[in-house]
Amino acid sequence: MSQAGFVLEGVGLRRGGAPVLTDISAHLPRGCCTLVTGPSGAGKSSLLRLLNRLAEPDTGRILLDGRPLSGHDPLLLRRRVALVAQHTALLTDSVAGELAVGRPALDAVCAADLLERVGLGACFLSRSTEGLSGGQVQRLGLARALATGPEVLLLDEPTSALDDTATGLVDDLLAAFVTDGGTAVLVSHRTAHARRLAGHALVLEAGRLTEAGDPARLRYLAAP
Repeated sequence: MSQAGFVLEGVGLRRGGAPVLTDISAHLPRGCCTLVTGPSGAGKSSLLRLLNRLAEPDTGRILLDGRPLSGHDPLLLRRRVALVAQHTALLTDSVAGELAVGRPALDAVCAADLLERVGLGACFLSRSTEGLSGGQVQRLGLARALATGPEVLLLDEPTSALDDTATGLVDDLLAAFVTDGGTAVLVSHRTAHARRLAGHALVLEAGRLTEAGDPARLRYLAAP
């Protein structure tokens, strides 16, 4: 029986001839938040990009719910598996336009609800993207990803530009997303807070998987 969620089988990735990820075999279960952590430069962000085909592995393969990821149409896959980058690239000149990027028929009521969910407020719907703070842009990127109704959220340091209050709100949103049946893969260096969200964790070091399993049992996460 195939495993639900992502399965990585001997995955390797090179960039400019240098290894970024080496022989990664892991299961990222569906309906769970998986924390991906490790030192800077370990390959965490590169792993996220593989999961919605923004990059392709050089060796090995990745499956989603038992089907090779290479068999999925990239555009359709990215509606199901949405990436929220640490540094969100804005694609339009208005907040409303950003929310409609992946869902052009999004109505104002749904758009306002998305903004409320990420703590920006419906008042932002009429605003230009010019002049938004780093934290506001980060939350708008999350709302833009949620607009397509994804099954999976890939999150790369989603609270790096947020204060404690906004971080708590985003944490609550992610917890609710998983409780409602969604799957999250969270890259974070804030391991103490990320452990509260994660039911599973992967530790990458120098492009290799060194630990996987229950966050409470992993050596890397127990370190002071």
